[in-house]
Amino acid sequence: MKTLVIVAHPNIEESSWNKSWMKELQKHDDITIHELYKTYPDEKIDVSREQQLIEAHDRIIFQFPLFWYSTPSLLKKWFDSVLLYGWAFGPEGTKTVGKEIGVAISTYGTAESYQATEFNRFTLQEILRPIEALAHFISASYLPHFSLNDTSDVTEERLEKSSLDYVHHVQTVKPVVVK
Repeated sequence: MKTLVIVAHPNIEESSWNKSWMKELQKHDDITIHELYKTYPDEKIDVSREQQLIEAHDRIIFQFPLFWYSTPSLLKKWFDSVLLYGWAFGPEGTKTVGKEIGVAISTYGTAESYQATEFNRFTLQEILRPIEALAHFISASYLPHFSLNDTSDVTEERLEKSSLDYVHHVQTVKPVVVK
């Protein structure tokens, strides 16, 4: 299975976690890493190029830090620009049928803070619901998300374990079955 990891981090050089994840992913020939902010510093997305990347891969993982309970702005722009009527959805929009879509997310908050009765008031699964809906809308399967919480707690051991766990997740996760 060919996997495309679309990394949307506006300041990747300052991110211990996302850089570590990318470094571990680069060791695997079946995984392509595509950095949106590096590729499009002017935010002018080459739609044709992006669509070709999607078509060439079976599994697409969106990797990003949680920004105000959502994606970084360039990733939202990517969704709007690339997943077009007639290509990803609509009567002729079949290019994403059968693809698998997932999310790898890092948060500053602790895992416990993402609960209904805690500080953030919602679970990460609830916060990521729009991407799950997007996957359904374009006839792709949705994968359970991978998350790393409490990113302020950086240790070499935690970086290494998280990076290995992330690669394992990317390579083995199965789609969510909706009943």
